Amino acid sequence: MKYEFPKDFWWGSAASGPQTEGAADVDGRKPSIWDHWYQEEPGRFFNNVGPTNTSNFYYQYKEDIQLMKETGHNSFRTSIQWSRLIPDGIGEVNPKAVEFYNNVIDEMLANGVEPFMNLYHFDMPMSMQELGGWENREVVSAYATFAKTCFELFGDKVKHWFTFNEPIVPVEAGYLYDMHYPNVVDFKRAAQVAYHTTVAHALAVKEYHALNQDGEIGIILNLTPSYPRSQNPADLRASHIADLIFNRSFLDPVTKGEFPADLVAILKEHDAVPVHTEEDLAVIKHNIIDILGVNYYQPRRVKAKEYAAHPDAPFMPEHLFDNYEMPYRKMNPYRGWEIFEKAIYDIAINLRDNYGNIPFFISENGMGVEGEDRYRTSEGSIDDHYRIAFIKDHLRWLHKAMDEGANCKGYHLWTFMDCWSWANAYKNRYGLVEVNLDDNYKRTIKSSGRWYKELSENHGFEV
Repeated sequence: MKYEFPKDFWWGSAASGPQTEGAADVDGRKPSIWDHWYQEEPGRFFNNVGPTNTSNFYYQYKEDIQLMKETGHNSFRTSIQWSRLIPDGIGEVNPKAVEFYNNVIDEMLANGVEPFMNLYHFDMPMSMQELGGWENREVVSAYATFAKTCFELFGDKVKHWFTFNEPIVPVEAGYLYDMHYPNVVDFKRAAQVAYHTTVAHALAVKEYHALNQDGEIGIILNLTPSYPRSQNPADLRASHIADLIFNRSFLDPVTKGEFPADLVAILKEHDAVPVHTEEDLAVIKHNIIDILGVNYYQPRRVKAKEYAAHPDAPFMPEHLFDNYEMPYRKMNPYRGWEIFEKAIYDIAINLRDNYGNIPFFISENGMGVEGEDRYRTSEGSIDDHYRIAFIKDHLRWLHKAMDEGANCKGYHLWTFMDCWSWANAYKNRYGLVEVNLDDNYKRTIKSSGRWYKELSENHGFEV
């Protein structure tokens, strides 16, 4: 059977500035929260590997864009680092950064790779964090200025813009679960961060549409379907709550212009309603996205609470549901994530039926594997057959959803080349292209990269 996709389908991959560029302390860039946290607590990072050099894209972008072409890319998403372009968060623009990003964009366009540009990928400038980060309304305004600056500098060439990548992650990891800086555990502050992020997003959309640059603007959300253990009403209620908190908290306001009433009720019940204004709510209402990026990696499985939380424990979302481990689930043991390909279909059908069939694309999907060197062939490349199988299995379900009317425009793998992955550093490798950190960042195309070119050229694959 042939799984055929449209001729104008976007085939490519996604990355981010802080995870690939390196050059963290050159040409005027100033620290982000990652640089600061690494200096404070290097032991929180796998093998003590920090963000200073990452994958050296800043110096090797021309070679990398050639490799994108060799691996069948017609599009690629990365991000502009706020701390590189406007090093103090506000104020003067860094001319070296303007030169670099223009060079990258021009090189991509010259090689037939359409640039998809994201503005915020977890990388708050430390100068802005010192003001309180997303808890501070001044930082929201500074971000809107940063966004407008990017549109004015690069919008003549970049026609696909995204305000945030996975905005729920800084909320969860930075303000609930002590996984990212600033390592806060406080639900009310987390809710304020989420709300201000939504306002910042809407202001950026407003700025972009006001410029009439003949492009589109959206947001990248990691949608994690919440599956109930059973059809028991208590389990169904648990899955509904998890969906509200982790998916619809951002999905609804960016597509429908308002927060779900059930979510607002939960915030009221737990004294966590953010400080807000009617003016902000109007901005959210009237500045919805043109296109949605969907990152999908794993499902969320939940069940009704079995035991009440300790009365002295800080309130957490998991006080309203329990996570559920389904027996015999298929796992990626390196990342600790369940592999459940059908969820990509369920996401697409949900967008079709409940979100006006909004245009979307799969903006991330991928498989991180530790110790890939054991799959090295005699020719010296990595035979990552498991990654090819992973992509095929997800594309089958995506194809089915498109056959049933889902409005999907493309598929971007995470990621193009092995990159630094936050606190996990280089523990797991995700790339179509290997990066050898011990050999001057040497790039070698993996089996999946060769196959990905065939996928792109043939507009699909056969089974």
